[in-house]
Amino acid sequence: MNAPDRAVDRATHVGTPTVRGEDQRFLTGAARFTDDVRFERMVHAAVLRSPHANARIRGFDAAAAAALPGVLLVATAADLGEVPVIPLRLAPLPGLDRFVQRAIAVDRVRYVGEPVALIVAESRYIAEDALDLIVVDYEALDPVTNIAQALAGTALVHEAVGTNVGSHYHVARGDPAGGFARAEYTRKERFRCHRHTAAPMETRGLVAEYDGAAMRVWGATKVPFFNRRLLAKMLDLPETAIEMIETDIGGGFGVRGEFYPEDYLVPWAAMRLRRPVKWIEDRREHLMATNHARETECELEIGMKRDGTIVGLRATVWADLGAYTRTGGGVAIARVPQFLPGPYRIPDYACEVFALHSNKTPVGTYRGPGRYEANFFRERLLDLAAADLGLDPAALREKNLVSAQEIPYDIGTLVPFEGPNAYEGGDFHSAYRQALAAIGHGSLPAKGAVIDGRLHGVGLACFTESSGAGPSESARIVARPDGRYEVYVGVTTMGQGHETVFAQIAADELGLPVAAFQVFHGSTSHVDEGWGTYHSRAIVVGGSAVKLAGAAMRDKLIELAARRSGLPAAELRVGAGAVLRESDASTVLDVAELARAAAEGDAEAREATHVKARFDIKMRPYSYGTHVAHVAVDPETAQVEVLAYVALEDVGRVINPLLAKGQAVGGAVQGIGATFLDELLYDEAGQLVSGTFADYLVPTSTEAPPIQAIFLEEAPSASNPLGAKGAGEGAIVATGAAVANAVADALAPLGVKITALPLSLNNLAASIRAARRRA
Repeated sequence: MNAPDRAVDRATHVGTPTVRGEDQRFLTGAARFTDDVRFERMVHAAVLRSPHANARIRGFDAAAAAALPGVLLVATAADLGEVPVIPLRLAPLPGLDRFVQRAIAVDRVRYVGEPVALIVAESRYIAEDALDLIVVDYEALDPVTNIAQALAGTALVHEAVGTNVGSHYHVARGDPAGGFARAEYTRKERFRCHRHTAAPMETRGLVAEYDGAAMRVWGATKVPFFNRRLLAKMLDLPETAIEMIETDIGGGFGVRGEFYPEDYLVPWAAMRLRRPVKWIEDRREHLMATNHARETECELEIGMKRDGTIVGLRATVWADLGAYTRTGGGVAIARVPQFLPGPYRIPDYACEVFALHSNKTPVGTYRGPGRYEANFFRERLLDLAAADLGLDPAALREKNLVSAQEIPYDIGTLVPFEGPNAYEGGDFHSAYRQALAAIGHGSLPAKGAVIDGRLHGVGLACFTESSGAGPSESARIVARPDGRYEVYVGVTTMGQGHETVFAQIAADELGLPVAAFQVFHGSTSHVDEGWGTYHSRAIVVGGSAVKLAGAAMRDKLIELAARRSGLPAAELRVGAGAVLRESDASTVLDVAELARAAAEGDAEAREATHVKARFDIKMRPYSYGTHVAHVAVDPETAQVEVLAYVALEDVGRVINPLLAKGQAVGGAVQGIGATFLDELLYDEAGQLVSGTFADYLVPTSTEAPPIQAIFLEEAPSASNPLGAKGAGEGAIVATGAAVANAVADALAPLGVKITALPLSLNNLAASIRAARRRA
C-alpha cells in the first residue's frame, strides 16, 4: 500500500460531494458479508419454527432427526436448561417487561415462526432435512390476530399476565379540554397504518466460534456492545471474552442487529460443540421471524377556528406489538404520540396510548419508527378538515406552522421514559415554501383534474424528526509509520457510507486527503465502548467523536512540536502529514517519523499519535421539512403513478451531499413503495399469508418515481460540533402522508375517502367501487 499524497491539502472535505471509498470492494466483489465467513470444521444451524400462532407444546420426538447422519446437535428448551430471557434494550414503557421473549419456546408458542428447536449439522442441507424429522405435539389454541381482539381479551397471548395490554398511559401538554372548548369546528377520524417490515437485501445471519476461552461472533450490527453484554450474561462468560465482529452488511433499516433468539442459540451451540457454527436466515424466515413494524390505529380529533387556526388535538393510539416485547419494541408506539402534533402550533394536546399484544410476529423499529404512522394520521386529518372548511390545504398548513420567532419551541414531555423536549432551531416556513416552489405547486393541476383520462392530485405533508440519540460515542485515531491514519469508531454501518464520511471529518481536522484515512467501525475490539447505529445517530454523535479525536490529535501534535522546537504553538499548524511552520510551510515535526518512534516505545510520541475521544450529547437535534407529491390515478384500474415527488429537509449541516442525496432518494423510494406495496397479512388462524416475495411486494428500480431530494442548512444544530442533524430517516417519514393526500386529492371528485394504508390496487379499487355505489 502506497503512502498517501503528502501535498498540503487545505480543502474543506466536510460539505464536499465525495464518492464512497468503500464502493471499491462492493463493486469488485471483495466485500465480506456474513455468509462469506468460512472456517475449517464449520457446521451449520437451522431453526425449527412453530407452524401455529398459539399453541401449547405437549411433547417432542426428535429421535429420527438426531439419528440422521451428519446431525451433530438437536436442541430444545429442555437441552438449554434455564432458557434466558431477552430483555428490553430501550423504550421501557411501563408493563412491557411482562411480555419479553425467551430464547426458545419452552412450553408454549405464540406466533408462527417462533423458534422451537435448533439443529446443527455438517451442512445446511442436512440441517434442513433434519427439521422435517422432528415431531412436535401441539395443542392449538385460539389466536389473537387483530387490535380489536387484543382489546377484547377473550383470548390471551400470555395467560399468566392476564391481559393483552402491554402498556397503557396518557401524555398531554397545555389544556386539551380548554382548547376544544374554544373550537368552532371539530373533526374526528379513525386511521390505520398497515403492518410491514424493512426487508433488507441481506437477511440476518451470524457465525460463532468458541475456543474454550473466547467467543467470537461475526455478523454483529446495530448495537454490538449491548449484544455483547447481554450474550456474556446469558453464557456466563466475562464480557471481555466475547468479541462481536462487524462484517459488511446488506442493509439494516432498524430490523437487523437487535438481539434475537438466534443471537443466543448459535453461540450456545458453538460453545457446546467447540466448532464454528453458521446460521443464515432464508427469506421466508426473515418475513415471518424478523421484526415487523408499523401496525397502528389512531382515533384522532382536531379542534379549529373557522379560519383554520388549530386550537386542540387529542388522540387514542393502539399498536399491535405482536406476541412479545422485543428489545426495541416500545420505541414506535412511544414515538407516535410524540410526533402526532408535528411542526404545528398546537399548545393543547392529549393522547391515550395502548400497546397491545397479539399472536403475530413481534415488532421492533423500522426506519422512522412512529413518525411514518403519526405523520399519516395527522396530515390526512388536516386535508379532511381543510375540505370541510373550504380552505386551501397548503394555506392551512402554513398558517399553523410554528414560526421561527417561536423557536426554541417546547413540545412538552410526551414520552414516559424521557424528559421535556424542544425544537431547538429552524425556520419551518422557509422550508415549506421552498418545497412548494421546488415542485411548482402553483402550476400543478387542480384537485381531481382529468388529463388523458387520469385524475390528478397533489399531496402535502410537513414533519419534524429527532435524531442523535445518546448518551455518547467513542472514537480513536492512530497515526501509522507509513503515513496513513486509522480511525476507529463505536458506531456500525449498514451501507450508509460512514467510512467515507468519517474520513472526511478526520481529514479536515488533520489537513490531509480523505484517502489518508482508513476507517474501522462496529466491532467491539475497536474502542472501549460504543453505542451503535440507530435513531440517525452515527454522524451526529459518532462523527462528533471523530471530530473531537482529530482535533485532540492536532492539538497534541502541535503541543509536542512546539515543545521540541521551541517555537510558539500559535506559529504552527498541522497539514500534509506534518506539523508545519505557518510562515513558510516548513516541516517542524514529521508525523510518520513520530509514529515510528511511538512503535519503538517513545511514550511522548505515542501520546500524540494514539488519541481517543468521547462525545456526550446533551440534547437531541430535530430536523424538519416538507414532502410534496403529484400523482395521476386511473379511476378504472386504480393504478397510481407518482409523477413528481419532492422530499425537502433541513439537516443542519450536510457532511457529504452526494451520500446524503442517496439516503434521501432511497428513503423516499422505500417509503413510497411501502405505501403502495409492502403488507404483511395474516388470516384468522394467525397464519402469515404474505410470507414470500411473490405475495409481499416491494418496489424495484424500474418502479422508482422521479424524486427531487433537497437538503437545507439554514439551522445548524447547537447539540454537536458538526452542527449536524440526522439525515437517514427524514426522507421516509412523510411518504405515506404525502402520497395518501395526493391520491385522496385526485379521487376527491369520486367521493373516495382514504383513512387507511396501504394504497394497494385491491384497497384503492375497493374504495373506488364503494364510492360509486354511494353515488
